[in-house]
Amino acid sequence: MRLISFVLVLTMTLTRQFSYCQNSNQALQQLQIDVVYLSSNLLQGREAGTQYEEMAGRYIATRFEEIGLEPKGMGGSWFHPFDFNFNTNPHATTGGESRTGRNVVGFIDNKAATTVVIGAHYDHLGLGMPGASLHVGEAAVHNGADDNASGVASLMYLADYLKNSSKAKNNNYLFLAFSAEELGLVGSKKFVENPSFGLQNVNYMLNMDMVGRLNEEKVLAINGAGTSPSWKDELSKISVAGIKIKTTDSGVGPSDHTSFYLKDMPVLHFFTGQHTDYHKPSDDSELVNYQGIHDVSVFIATLVENLNDDNKLVFTKTKDESQQGASFKVTLGVMPDYVYDGEGMRIDAVMDDKPAKKAGLEKGDIVIQIGDIQVKTIYDYMDGLAKFKKGDKAKVKVKRKEEIIEKEVAF
Repeated sequence: MRLISFVLVLTMTLTRQFSYCQNSNQALQQLQIDVVYLSSNLLQGREAGTQYEEMAGRYIATRFEEIGLEPKGMGGSWFHPFDFNFNTNPHATTGGESRTGRNVVGFIDNKAATTVVIGAHYDHLGLGMPGASLHVGEAAVHNGADDNASGVASLMYLADYLKNSSKAKNNNYLFLAFSAEELGLVGSKKFVENPSFGLQNVNYMLNMDMVGRLNEEKVLAINGAGTSPSWKDELSKISVAGIKIKTTDSGVGPSDHTSFYLKDMPVLHFFTGQHTDYHKPSDDSELVNYQGIHDVSVFIATLVENLNDDNKLVFTKTKDESQQGASFKVTLGVMPDYVYDGEGMRIDAVMDDKPAKKAGLEKGDIVIQIGDIQVKTIYDYMDGLAKFKKGDKAKVKVKRKEEIIEKEVAF
């Protein structure tokens, strides 16, 4: 799309009066405007601490203002700035470049005793940061439409919705667009360490990271469901657009909810699944499921309204599931389908020139056994991989449609 088109989109957005979108078509249109602008080439991949991320931050602040939020950044501004060291060598311990990131902070003050934090990161990989980009070849703009323009669009939908909701007045709402998540949750860590808003009365925290690829099965992954005894019961009550949920308990994961969990706050992370465009230049706006973002956002809004009359949620610590199976020395060379809710580990993609490809495994195959390990969950799969080293061979059983197939894989 040419630059003039982006300018037109921006002009439309900044001049429009944003009110509560009772009409779903209006809501869908606004979600698309937000994602298309934030993931445009104009913003050059929104690398943390650059002028392009700053442009994205100003866009979000303008949206917050027009929705009717109050600024809750430092000094009464929209921004929570912080300094960090940016190094193009992810393994280096010295050197690098001093940069400033800026979280964007908006607030709905309902004069309530407790506050709900709702967040999404808005930075991405620029032209492809070493150690993070999965792109092979020359530098190219990584637009990050799903990761995480989709989450920011959902964040702004929820801000607009909750500003006008008559069913969600017993909490205040703090909306946070985080910088430098891709560098190791830096923005959210900086916020909880030095907040521009007191966090002592936070009820719970909700995080949207990659909610733009809801699949045909409409499976929504929700992580952190063990961080409060209230979560699973409340989530099971919600029926929105045929969405099916798959929960994990751990409050620790590779996104910004972790920073709040580590401060003893109940958290949830909403995620529609991994895909082959992850951390590549091909994560573009035309591939986003806008109806899916809308439906996920309605699901979250329903949860918030349902919790309106509850007391402050009880926090519980969880086992760190993200560390299970992390010690394996080999790879099968597949991308797991993280939102698959059946038995086994379904393959979402097979990488070229990797063991799975050479053995004849295919996208859609469901791994049910690796070596002598029966695979019922993705963690069983990781446990199975952990038993092998480079040069070993293993029998792998998969279910392909209704057929059970056994392949020999050479690691």
